Amino acid sequence: MIPAEILDHELASVTETLRASGAPFAIATVIRTLGQTAAKPGAKALLSAEGDILHGWVGGGCVRGALARAARQALAEGIPQLISLMPEDLLAEKGLAAGEQADGTRIARNGCPSRGSMDIFVEPILPLPELVIYGASPVAQALARLAPQFDWNVTRADPAAALPDKTEGARRMIVVATQGQGDAPALKAALAATAEHLCFVGSRRKFAALRTKFEADGTDPETLDRVNAPAGLAIDAVTPEEIALSILARLIQQRRHKTREARS
Repeated sequence: MIPAEILDHELASVTETLRASGAPFAIATVIRTLGQTAAKPGAKALLSAEGDILHGWVGGGCVRGALARAARQALAEGIPQLISLMPEDLLAEKGLAAGEQADGTRIARNGCPSRGSMDIFVEPILPLPELVIYGASPVAQALARLAPQFDWNVTRADPAAALPDKTEGARRMIVVATQGQGDAPALKAALAATAEHLCFVGSRRKFAALRTKFEADGTDPETLDRVNAPAGLAIDAVTPEEIALSILARLIQQRRHKTREARS
């Protein structure tokens, strides 16, 4: 959701500030109500990673517990949540219990005296995933140009310097694209970093030779098993730009894997 889509200008301003800070947060939107409810469809609120309301309003204390739990889950999983709050008698009538899932919706009890029902959509807003690139090769340069177009936060890393701390809540992936210029130091630095995905741009034979050297120097084989080599999807890429595209396609596949699993 972008600020232009938010009618409340103050809410839009807070959203921009949070986005710029890199802090994870969630946007809750009331999408449906039945009976008497304090908030109406279209009401919005911004929630912190802990589930606290930072700005906006979607109802009183009767909804905040369920809303906080949904926000924490959405941000932990990176997947939107839909919660439906109903009064106790309606839950019993439908054979539902608070806390369970029904058709992709998390059920919650509305204990407010108004005894209305409300559906709230909770959308996680996570920091951009971080792509760390080692190397100054043509492939590294092409990847650094291409990745921001697909909402990656790119860091050009130096093996001699420690990586900056990972942004809270962000996912990090590393590409070693040195291509013969300092392969071993870059790979050593990449292996020492925490990353969800690590790949090496080079042939299987080149990585096998590096692996033999690293194992001889005492590197744990399981640590080297983390390296995906050659990098990227097999699309018969030839030019640096095509190779960068194949690598980015593989990274996007990894990035979206959790969401696909949750929705299957």
